[in-house]
Amino acid sequence: MSEFKPILRFLIMSDVHIHENKDCRELVRLDKGMKDAYAYADSQEYKPLDAIFVVGDFANSGKETEMLNFKEVFDANIRPETYYYFTVASHEYGSGIEETHERMRRIFKMEPDLHKVIKGYHFIMVTPDHGCRFEQPQKAYAAAELKKAFDDDADKPIFFFQHPHVTGTVTGSVYWGEDDLTPILMNFPQVIDFSGHSHAPVNDPRSIHQRHFTCLGTGSLSYFELDEFDKYYYTFPEDKEKQAQFLIAEVDADNRVLIRAFDILTGKFFPCDRLIEPPFEPENFRYTDERYNTTVRPYFEDNAGISTVKTAEGLLVTFDQAKIDEDMIDDYKLTIRRASDNKIVRQICAWSHYYLMEMPDTVTIPVFGLDAGRYTAEVQAQGFWNNKSVNKLRTEFSI
Repeated sequence: MSEFKPILRFLIMSDVHIHENKDCRELVRLDKGMKDAYAYADSQEYKPLDAIFVVGDFANSGKETEMLNFKEVFDANIRPETYYYFTVASHEYGSGIEETHERMRRIFKMEPDLHKVIKGYHFIMVTPDHGCRFEQPQKAYAAAELKKAFDDDADKPIFFFQHPHVTGTVTGSVYWGEDDLTPILMNFPQVIDFSGHSHAPVNDPRSIHQRHFTCLGTGSLSYFELDEFDKYYYTFPEDKEKQAQFLIAEVDADNRVLIRAFDILTGKFFPCDRLIEPPFEPENFRYTDERYNTTVRPYFEDNAGISTVKTAEGLLVTFDQAKIDEDMIDDYKLTIRRASDNKIVRQICAWSHYYLMEMPDTVTIPVFGLDAGRYTAEVQAQGFWNNKSVNKLRTEFSI
């Protein structure tokens, strides 16, 4: 494989959620993130940051003040050589569709949809209607513009942007996806689709998905929500406000596309670069559902510990993080059994905090409402592909 040398670079973000308050953390993160992106580009042999695309929900409720706050920080950082475009979505539509489109035209000089060619590559953005649905005009636009890109050069990737995920693709797409464009997009395996809406982390290995075409989630600069419903804090982790992530995509002369996931809070790339290579044929895809057929399993090291601490409210179970040789640990299942008959009295799941660049060394899970008596606590780790740990941590305690 030849060395990857970019000839095109662009940034993708979504769900910035700028508020009316100019001191909101999202404005600080936007400012830092843009500075970090340019610093990275400046440090490379190929230096341009050719484009920035914001895939919806950049304003928290669509108010004009929020859009102006976004524009002020964006304009302070954007360089003349960088093309940029934004879509609106459910949060901007809080002010109504017509009023939102009028503000976009007046404040940003932008129409709802876009087909732009940058250095020979096609970029297509389609704005949803009625929140996050795509009606017939958007469907017709997407189909026509995709065909133009295909007819121009079918060997090149086509970069497509929409706010909601394509249902049944990346993590977050079960709850925050729409399937309106699926019959159109699946005719073009060259498509690399970028979408947001879910706030799912960009370093989750399931945030890239290939079946008929390629899909990627674009994260958020505001807060996490994760597309798993069995956690004791539901879909919002306790450290949900520590999200500030986006993607940087690079393309080389061989039409290979390198996707890099960036963490604004630490100013670092997550160690999960994804390479998408031609020919753009489904048989050539690597980020498919076949990843669920893995034999790689998590494990607890021999010296891993588990302990319990009683509190006024109940019990805290703390244990060391497990290890895995590929990807990361997704979550843990804590099982509490009554010692007298070994019956299960609690099953509790918690994330590993994998979505943070700086993960904690231990995980703590609270347990409430146990009757007096003796119990055993057992913890098993799980990866992202239903691959459970080969061993478990176990301890005994009494209430």
